[in-house]
Amino acid sequence: MPGTASGRIARPDLVKVWDPLVRLFHWSLVGFFAFSFLTGDEWKSAHIISGYIIAALICVRLLWGVIGSEHARFSSFVYSPVTVARFLADSVAMRAKRYVGHNPAGGVMVIALLLMVSGIVTTGYMMTTDAYWGIEWVEDTHKTLVYSTLVLIALHVGGVIFASIEHRENLVRSMITGWKRRH
Repeated sequence: MPGTASGRIARPDLVKVWDPLVRLFHWSLVGFFAFSFLTGDEWKSAHIISGYIIAALICVRLLWGVIGSEHARFSSFVYSPVTVARFLADSVAMRAKRYVGHNPAGGVMVIALLLMVSGIVTTGYMMTTDAYWGIEWVEDTHKTLVYSTLVLIALHVGGVIFASIEHRENLVRSMITGWKRRH
């Protein structure tokens, strides 16, 4: 088979889904969120720097969600609540339609995680300012958002495992390589 410009052997059964920026964002956010969680009370300066990096990642992802590649754009994976509910019901019955990009539940999770992490970054920043330093509700909100995000992360990982089993497809590998099965 002929090679592609990237040197990869062309395979008609595969399609490039996740571009390098989406994959770099995803795994960077995973790493910096974990780092921030582990350093929160122990290494404040590193925690704050990590928070700023996360804020920058979120800004880049929001921009890429508007102007990025096909499967990175929000317009490709934001579905109506009815579509999401039907997809979840079909998933429970193990008959959900397979999506090459984010499925409706995955789309909701992307938006929920972006909102939650944005709230964490915002309240974290607020805690570093004179106006909000030492204000209890800001710190309480920050911690609540962090632990709520951990619940979403667990649901996300569970959903990835479930969809991988349902569709016989390694979704983690596709977020590493960028490639998925075409059909």
